Amino acid sequence: MFIQDLQQDFYNRLIDKRVLIIVNYDIDAICASKILQALLKYDHKVYTVVPIMGLAGLKRAYREHQDDVKFVLLLNCGGCVDIVELLQPDEDVIFFICDAHRPLDVCNIYSDRQVCLLADPSAEENIPDFESIFCESDDDEDNNDTTEEEDNDEEPADSERGAQSSKKLSRMEKYEHRVLKQRERRVWENERDRIMFEYTQFSYYGRSSALTIFELAWKLSKDEMDLLWWAIVGITEQLILGKIESSVYALEIDNIQSHVNRLTNKINDQSNMSASKIGFEDDLHLVLYRHWSVLESMRYTRYCACKLKLWTLRGEKKLHELLVEMGLPLVHARQTFSSMDLVLRQEFFSMIAKLAEKYAIPDIIYGSFTLHYGYRNRYSAADFVYALLAVLESVKKDKTPEVCFLEALDSLSRNHKDILIAGIEGSKLLHQAIFKQVQSSLESHQIFSTGSFLYFILNQENTYFSYPYGLLLLAKFMLNAHVAMSRSRTAPELPLIVSCPIDAERGLCLLAGIPPVQEDSPKNFFGKAFEQAAQKCNAAILQDFFETSLIQIRQSDLTRFLDALTVLLT
Repeated sequence: MFIQDLQQDFYNRLIDKRVLIIVNYDIDAICASKILQALLKYDHKVYTVVPIMGLAGLKRAYREHQDDVKFVLLLNCGGCVDIVELLQPDEDVIFFICDAHRPLDVCNIYSDRQVCLLADPSAEENIPDFESIFCESDDDEDNNDTTEEEDNDEEPADSERGAQSSKKLSRMEKYEHRVLKQRERRVWENERDRIMFEYTQFSYYGRSSALTIFELAWKLSKDEMDLLWWAIVGITEQLILGKIESSVYALEIDNIQSHVNRLTNKINDQSNMSASKIGFEDDLHLVLYRHWSVLESMRYTRYCACKLKLWTLRGEKKLHELLVEMGLPLVHARQTFSSMDLVLRQEFFSMIAKLAEKYAIPDIIYGSFTLHYGYRNRYSAADFVYALLAVLESVKKDKTPEVCFLEALDSLSRNHKDILIAGIEGSKLLHQAIFKQVQSSLESHQIFSTGSFLYFILNQENTYFSYPYGLLLLAKFMLNAHVAMSRSRTAPELPLIVSCPIDAERGLCLLAGIPPVQEDSPKNFFGKAFEQAAQKCNAAILQDFFETSLIQIRQSDLTRFLDALTVLLT
């Protein structure tokens, strides 16, 4: 069931109780858990935080920590599966779910006691009516019919023939009634299957969990600049990774700005000049340009690179023409942004804004927030997102995902600036690797079309693309680059599937599907399509991630699976 009064129906119920917080391995969930931990510490509440990467991790985390826990909070996980069926908890355990993944599971929506969804029901799309997907079992009626028949069999042997004929008639009527009921049941089941398919056929994202938890802090009058900044990072991740439309982001910005103005006035009243400050301004869709050179940032930014085709000699020449027209010497463009001439730095935004239309890059400008603390520290929300992506993807043999999760959590704090800087440097390497892979794939024509979708298969393990974030960023860059280079009119209408080996010994690969370039909505149909294709060709796939368009599959099954998917989508 939905709960909207988070203070009364959620937070106040946690008083004097131990809370198990299970957090999905994504930036929005990490930011939400950071805000919630600040609230729980403030009120001296006992809690346990466990990071997970998929359904298997969720089951293991609950199994290991379920003792003496009556309240479980799931952040960006568990909303799209029947959580009671999955975890088989005791009847007195209550799950609070704050999950941005959509669509939400109907059993969670209509659970009247054990599952509480921290969301606004009016913002949800096409939730089926209860009567159209749930009905009472007909077993009781069948049992009643059987009992009545047995009672009739025990009638006295000397009954009149008229009574016997009426008895046969009543039996015939009961049989017809039962057949009619079964037919109605089949019709109802077919209609239910249709409704459920339409409801679950696309996966997409709802409101940022970090923003939802921040609004709880605001209602508790415990909000502050740091908490608001973490919420901003959470929703910026949704924008940068294409989880939400830019129009949805623009609507949330107005709401966030009111919080920024209120907290800024509060700080000014307290004359706390050493505190962090958040500013809203038009910014540039350029990867880490404040911490990189202008030339490299423009080259490795997906939007710029694909619009100007920067992997070609002609594209490189066009970039140099843009820099000349901006009045930015190549010597300065190759320097780190912070080392550039002060006047050039101050005029850099206006230089690009003037020429954006001419060079067909109008969407390079967007509204964003920046964090200032101290004299030299200035970061945009996008800088934090890119740094956290690199930290989460930095899993090695001696560095587990749990360690990476804790580092990402720490990097949000101002006193762990070293982790943030290391994340920024790691993100530069990731974006360079993506660009080089896209360039070599286009030059060697490794992106193939089946007619209904495009696909690209990496044949060797690559540390940058063996994890979900890296593979999805590669897929988005590759699809946009292919469409920019392709002469085919249908290229913008085709989705892309990308595969990368993750375990050579076991023969496993990670496979991701993304929607076509021309689709305005980020809704993704691949989750359901993967499931049906696997059933058709009897391929074993593992849909363990909460992002259903990401699966693991054996490399030996890959060709068969793609063939089945081609037939399905034709």
